[in-house]
Amino acid sequence: MTDHPLLIVVLAAGKGVRMRSAVPKVLHGIGGRSMLAHVLATARAAGAAKLALVVAPEMEAVRTEAAKLAPGTEFFEQATQAGTAHAVLAARAALERHTGDVIVLFADTPLVEAGTLRRMIEGLDAGAQIAALGFEARDATGYGRLIVDDNGRVVAIREERDASESERRIGLCIGGGMAFRVPDLIGLLARIGNDNAQREYYLTDVFSLAARDGMVTTPVHCSEAEALGINSREQLAQAEAVFQTRARRRVMEQGATLVAPETVWLSFDTAIGRDVVIEPNVFFGPGVVVEDGAHIMANCHMVGARIGKGARVGPFARFRPGADIGTRAHVGNFVEVKNAKLETGAKANHLAYIGDGRVGEGANIGAGTIFCNYDGFNKHFTDVGKGAFVGSNSSLVAPVKIGDGAYIGSGSVISRNVEADALALERSKQEERPGWAAKFRALMGKRKKSA
Repeated sequence: MTDHPLLIVVLAAGKGVRMRSAVPKVLHGIGGRSMLAHVLATARAAGAAKLALVVAPEMEAVRTEAAKLAPGTEFFEQATQAGTAHAVLAARAALERHTGDVIVLFADTPLVEAGTLRRMIEGLDAGAQIAALGFEARDATGYGRLIVDDNGRVVAIREERDASESERRIGLCIGGGMAFRVPDLIGLLARIGNDNAQREYYLTDVFSLAARDGMVTTPVHCSEAEALGINSREQLAQAEAVFQTRARRRVMEQGATLVAPETVWLSFDTAIGRDVVIEPNVFFGPGVVVEDGAHIMANCHMVGARIGKGARVGPFARFRPGADIGTRAHVGNFVEVKNAKLETGAKANHLAYIGDGRVGEGANIGAGTIFCNYDGFNKHFTDVGKGAFVGSNSSLVAPVKIGDGAYIGSGSVISRNVEADALALERSKQEERPGWAAKFRALMGKRKKSA
């Protein structure tokens, strides 16, 4: 690899008409990030020294996404949609400057793995000039077939409509990606014609040209799932299912228990520790870390959160970005946490909102407690000290500090700081009128009869 620096050209100019969307096709998400992000991450993991992205005009959102995810990516515009070979040649300037290997990937084929790309380079190291990604299809209908000779070398690709009866029985289909170690790749691509029904320049025509020149093209096998190209919402859902199956398997192999794996949804960066138990119907958005021994009960939703060692959360807990649940902390049903830290052993067991604040070690947040953090313009901080006890149905109006060990009486609205170990109450005086209820019922009964 060091002798052959790697340029990966990613084709992202497709409009994705079948997606029926105002969003560019390659920005649709799988596992919490875009298709494009998956492909760029795979390219980096495979050892790409340089990245070139081919886009269509007015794809500023795609450029912005790529620049954020992979700084240093070079952009090229395919002004007209004239086929995949034409798209690669749109990056002519990058190809002319590069002296190593080249891989061409498609941004709408997001499930190809870095190990597969490395095997493509190994195919070049073994003496081939071109490596072509291929897969054995369960049903090859509609796919282009890789035609190989007796030595296992690819000599052509045959579209199904052009294939003979015997060629249609071939199960090895083109997977999209290609790797090149060719002295004059631009010259080879420039010879591709457009004598076909679509009048387009197909990259796959390079195989027959290379074979005529005596070049060796080797097939590199991948799974059918890796080669899944996405052109519709249905295929997007299929790709999501593949991603989730992979992610769940990885989490379980690393030592977590998923009680009902098919109901747990993970993101590309979800990090789950050992001996974590995850009950059914849990959703992990991007940026979630769950440390060893935590227990996630059913029907929780979390994004951008950390759950500490041995913590117990749920059922029906919601964690928004910045939620930090400490070691052995408890967060129960219908509790929402946002941009707040619950320290070791803190508890909020039911029906609370904890936003923009801190709950100190061992403190208890009673049912119905609200951190009133927003004044309509700015967010303010609530600080609940170590060992404090906040009674049920309390409102803590930020900015406010509850001292260590302080008690807040149930039903209080606390808008001023409370000293350590103090009791704070804020209630109207209870009034009682003996016999009032019986008189009221009698009066209402008479009115009802006379109505």
